[in-house]
Amino acid sequence: MSDKTILICDDDEGILDMLELVLEETGYRIVPVKNSLHIYDEIEKQNPDLILLDLWMPVLSGDQVLRTLRKNPDTRALPVIVISASREGERIANEAGANSFLAKPFDLEMLVNRVNEMIAA
Repeated sequence: MSDKTILICDDDEGILDMLELVLEETGYRIVPVKNSLHIYDEIEKQNPDLILLDLWMPVLSGDQVLRTLRKNPDTRALPVIVISASREGERIANEAGANSFLAKPFDLEMLVNRVNEMIAA
């Protein structure tokens, strides 16, 4: 069992549920966040080791969240994997300071491997 915590922020409940199931099986503690406005509180409370962040969300988009995290000394170094179905997603994610990018629909095995690599790093 890992003592690592992954926060997943996606406004699509189906994706949230699927990622939670897959990553919990891998032994991580998962904190799902559906409304991106709650993400900062959850990060403060849960102190995650990694964030999986959807790019396109209502109200607060993933790149806005990410830019805010990168400006804050407490979360500047927090590993973030951005997930998006957008073709522009990778460029936007990189410009906002993502550590990694996965295009939706992604291969779950690839996702788990990427998560494992980043948590081990």
